[in-house]
Parts: sequence; C-alpha cells; structure tokens
Amino acid sequence: MLHPLFGKKPKGNRLKKIQASPQYKNGKFRNTNNTPQLTQPLSKVLYEFFFKKSKESKPLQQIDNIVVDWSKLLQNNNNLVWFGHSSYFIRTAEKNILVDPVFSGSASPIPNGIKAFNGSDVVVVNDFPVIDYLFITHDHYDHMDYETLKQLKPKVKKVIVALGVGSHLEHWGYKPEQIIEKDWWDVVNLDDGFEVTLTPARHFSGRSIWSANTLWTSFVLKTPTHQLFLGGDSGYDNHFKTIGEKFGPFDLAILENGQYNKSWKHIHMMPEETVQAAKDLNAKVLLPIHSAKFALSDHSWYEPLERVSAAAEKENQQLITPIIGEIINLNNLINTSPNWWKKTSK
Repeated sequence: MLHPLFGKKPKGNRLKKIQASPQYKNGKFRNTNNTPQLTQPLSKVLYEFFFKKSKESKPLQQIDNIVVDWSKLLQNNNNLVWFGHSSYFIRTAEKNILVDPVFSGSASPIPNGIKAFNGSDVVVVNDFPVIDYLFITHDHYDHMDYETLKQLKPKVKKVIVALGVGSHLEHWGYKPEQIIEKDWWDVVNLDDGFEVTLTPARHFSGRSIWSANTLWTSFVLKTPTHQLFLGGDSGYDNHFKTIGEKFGPFDLAILENGQYNKSWKHIHMMPEETVQAAKDLNAKVLLPIHSAKFALSDHSWYEPLERVSAAAEKENQQLITPIIGEIINLNNLINTSPNWWKKTSK
C-alpha cells in the first residue's frame, strides 16, 4: 500500500472541496441512484468467474491491429484513434486530446496480473506528441495507469479530472497548475473554442483499501467543430437521458461496452444498454469501447462487439467499430471495419 502506484488519499483543501460536493455523503462519493456493486453473493460471483469463464475470454491468436500512422493522424485536424479498452486519442482544431491512457501492458497493480492481449498494445508513450488535454474518467487501474502517467507527465499541458483524482496526480509529480479538478455539472472553458462539462456516471472508484474517496465522471466536450460525449465506466441509468436533453445531439458518443456481467449490471452496462444509452444521449454515432484489450469478466473477448453490433442494427443506431490503431475521420464517421473481430476469433 506504500507503493506510489496506489496513489494518495485526498486531504487538506482538496478534501474540504470534496466534503462540500452534493455527491459526497457519509464519508464517500455516491451515485445519484442506489447502486449495489453486486447483485448476488460474492462467493457465487467468484465461482462463476473462475469456473464458468469463456474459453475465449482472451483471443486465441494475436488480435488484429493497425500500426498508427502518426504523420497522417496529426496532419488532419479531425481524427480519432482507439488503442483498445478505454484509451483513445483525438486530434481536432489543432489540439491533441488523450483519454484514459493505459500503455504499460497491464491493468492490475499485481505484477503479471491482468495482461494486455497479444497485439493490443500498438503504441508506447514516446510515440505521442504534446498532449493539450488529458482526460481521466476515474482512478481504477484499467483507466488510470501509474506507469503510463508518469512517463506522459512532461508531454501533458492540462489534465481534466473529477474531485479527488488530482491527489494521485500530484503524488506522481504533476503540478497543481496542470490539473483541472471539478465536480459533476461544472463547466470549464479551456481555450480556442473548447469547453468541457463534467457529467454523471454510475460507477465507483478506488485504488487501495479506500473506496469512493474520489469521484468518477463522464465528459461533454464541445470543440470548435464537434459535440462529443466521452463516457467513462457506467451502469445504465437515467443520467444518459438527462445529459442528452441538456447537451445533445452529439456527433459521437464514446461509451463503455465490455467487462460486463449480470452480477455487476448496475456499474457496467450490457451491450444492449450501451445502444440505449447512445439513443438517450441523442448520439448520431456510437463508438463502443472497454473491450479487446483486457479480460476483466467471464464473457468471450469478442462477445461485446457481437452483441452491440446486433443491438445497434436492431435499434437503427449508427455504429463504428474500428480496429485498434485505425484512424477514424470525425467528419466522416463510417464503419469501415465491421466484424473485424470475427477473423481474429476463429
């Protein structure tokens, strides 16, 4: 628990701000609606995880990927690249944006605990240009990676996080002036026509023995050219409808889709709920993430993509499912790689 990767518990003025938050009650951050983390006894959850896990929870061969063409990526001002799980990069209006970067090859504090799928790590920190805005949705290891963030520090201008998360970053050497740390519904005017609003998610947080002492969030990002929803981990709830009514329509909604289970359905959406959330948000196009890099549940690695594709077709929701490393043009959101996972899964 003394290793720096576990982060630092908020204190001082930061803790005072946390205690004044409407989301903070009885010593912990709370979701808007009651959110039990498990819907059945832990013993049953563990039994199913260890003894009923799909034999294809990990790919049987190297996962498909495309080597990132950084020259092409940075030349165009409206590009997006997904790096697997919840990490992605956006180049728009002369700004470089990075979300939930995890490039250490692991999503666990335990050495060799949860390793990235073979072929899913297509970039290293040295590949990246200067990052104007780094967004972190919450402090779980598969979204906030100590090794990655330590290496990224010299490249980052501003980090946008929810209440309490800045405590970890300062512990890792980030300067207070680099960190923008806000509550749900707070609006931040960045610069050059960029504006971000922190919005609710239905999840939880924690890196060590303390839980829910930092806030989890999603983001509404307004750029000079696009309206984007950057969704962190979240179970389905009425907050998507509220956000859609306040800020929609969205050109693109990036939503979690993977690592779900009926046993923890309140904190991670099922694929069909991901599609419904996109419709609640009034999103023109849905990009499902949170899959294809780590095995954190017992379903097959490709099931989330299969199910979300079927649900999107049924509900007439436009969808893009890029290969890891593929450059997507934000001005032309066409699904150029449907069913790419079928080749890898056979």
